Order: sequence, then C-alpha cells, then structure tokens
Amino acid sequence: MLYPVIWQNNSVSLIDQTRLPNEYTVVQIHRSEDMAQAIKTMIVRGAPAIGVAAAYGIYLGSREIEAQNHQEFLEHLEKVADLLRSTRPTAVNLFWAISRMMKTAYETLGTVVEIKQKLWETAQAIHAEDLQTCHAIGEHGLAALPPTPEKLTILTHCNAGALATAGYGTALGVVRSAWNSGRLERVFADETRPRLQGAKLTAWECVQEGIPVTVITDSMAAHCMQRGLIHAVVVGADRIAANGDTANKIGTYSVAIAAKAHHIPFFVAAPLSTVDFSLPDGSKIPIEERHPGEIYQVGDTILTPGAVDFYNPAFDVTPAELITAIITENGVFAPDKLTSFKY
Repeated sequence: MLYPVIWQNNSVSLIDQTRLPNEYTVVQIHRSEDMAQAIKTMIVRGAPAIGVAAAYGIYLGSREIEAQNHQEFLEHLEKVADLLRSTRPTAVNLFWAISRMMKTAYETLGTVVEIKQKLWETAQAIHAEDLQTCHAIGEHGLAALPPTPEKLTILTHCNAGALATAGYGTALGVVRSAWNSGRLERVFADETRPRLQGAKLTAWECVQEGIPVTVITDSMAAHCMQRGLIHAVVVGADRIAANGDTANKIGTYSVAIAAKAHHIPFFVAAPLSTVDFSLPDGSKIPIEERHPGEIYQVGDTILTPGAVDFYNPAFDVTPAELITAIITENGVFAPDKLTSFKY
C-alpha cells in the first residue's frame, strides 16, 4: 500500500508526486515553511492528503515557536496557519484540518509544551481517521456500483487514489474494493490535462497493484462511453457545496455531462470533511488558477506559439443534478441529502 504522507523520525516524509512515474523520491519535511511549499508546488496533492499534510505542518510550526506565554504562542501559531491556508484555495480539507488543529490549540488547557503535544496527537488522529475513511468509502462505493455486468470498467479522472489521501484512496478506493472483490475488469484513466495526474499517478498506482488500466486523453471519454466501454464513472472531490455541487480537477464537469448523455452512473467519492456546508452551492467555491506554463509547456518542449493568452483554472464545478450519488464514509447519498450530516 502507498502512503504519501508518513510521520517518521520526528519529521514528515512525502512522496514527491511531481517526479512520478519516472522517479520515486521521498522528501523530508522538518519545518512549516517547507510543508507550505510542498503543498503549493504539489509535491503533496489531493484534498485529503493536503489536509493531513497541513495538520502536520501546524505541528511542525508549533515546534518552531519558542514563546512560553500562552497568548504569544497562539499569535505565532496563527501566522503558521495563515501561511498554510495561503497555499491552495480550493481544497476544503486544507482549511478543515487547519481549523481542527487550531481548535485543539485554543481549547487545550495547560502549558505550551502540553499544547504542542496535543497538536501532535490531533495530527496523528487526522492521519489515522483519513485512512479508515478511505477504506469505508471503498466498501460503500463497491455496494453502489451497477449490479451488472458481472465485471465492470470504471472511468476515473485525475488521481483520487492512495497518493491523494492518507492511503487507499477515495475514487480509487472504490476501484480497489471492486478489484479485490473480483468485480472490476479494467480502469480507464483520463490523462487529465494539463498536469496529467491520471496518466502519471492513477496509471502508476494501478500498475503497482496489477490492476488493468487503459489511459485515454480527456477528449476520448465521450467516445469510449458511446462505444459501450464504460460502465460507471467514479471521481474524487476537492470541495463539495451543501447542495452537492462538486469542485474537482478541471475536466470533471465535461465527463459528467458525457456520462449523463449516455445514461452512465457518475459517482463522487469523498470524505464528509470535503463538504463545505458554509457554501450553499458551487458558485461560491473559489477556483484556483495556476501558471500558464502548465498549458504551454511539457518538460522542455513549448507547445504553443508566442504572443497568445492562456486561461488555466485548476478545477471546475459539476452541478449536483449530474451526480448520481456521493460516496462517503457514512454511506452513499443523493447530493441533496448531504445536509443531514452537517457537523
């Protein structure tokens, strides 16, 4: 099993996902500033994994604070939290994990040393809970998949696997559960332009476990559906609004439209911590825009002529009416039923 975030030797080890699939490298993180940079540059990515990493980032930051006065310590810790919050605007798990860590800091009675210990314990709990959550999502998702045919082909978009979580994955957690139960024939993985997380990461994960995988370009998804090659779509999420509108990697909306047109079930797999109940609908979800170099350049090769403009949103929002169901650790629900689980 792949674990992209590991606490060991009093620091955090991250699989450098920018170097996969050609090079497996582990980066050691000792400081909150380094964790913020790792999140921003996508060394660690995927909403749940970002949340786990941010939790450890808060703890690492707390270790750097020398103040022993309670109030002074909290003021410094708020600066660490602000730094981590500024890294990625869309993935709500980042903000959820930071809020939980800061709540621990403010509610812990005792010395600064005791607060730091509680922060470490909370980060560990967030980490362990995410792994348990992914396994639960996998099992609930397996039960929700179409009963026929006996063996399914599932289309994914981006990477919502072990690399995007504490381990096992959300969308790929469902895939893994289907594979382990003998219900999966093959995964079709959208390449996921412009950063190619499907081609690089989802395909790599499948190869590691011997799961048959076919990589297609994003523009081939509708064709494959038309040809009867896809039985279900399962994707992850970076933020889900209270009404079920879902932000996920750019291109997900197009896949959902195609699935609806071909009467193919479209599932979103995500922990309840990904639901932002403060947002009534997807129009309020902030959409990160990234550097245009992700579009015009692959490696050292420039793909476009000079003097052109670029628009590079990292996410899009799939309306709830295009989503068959949302798979969570507590079960599978219609998008409009999520509010019954509001924390």
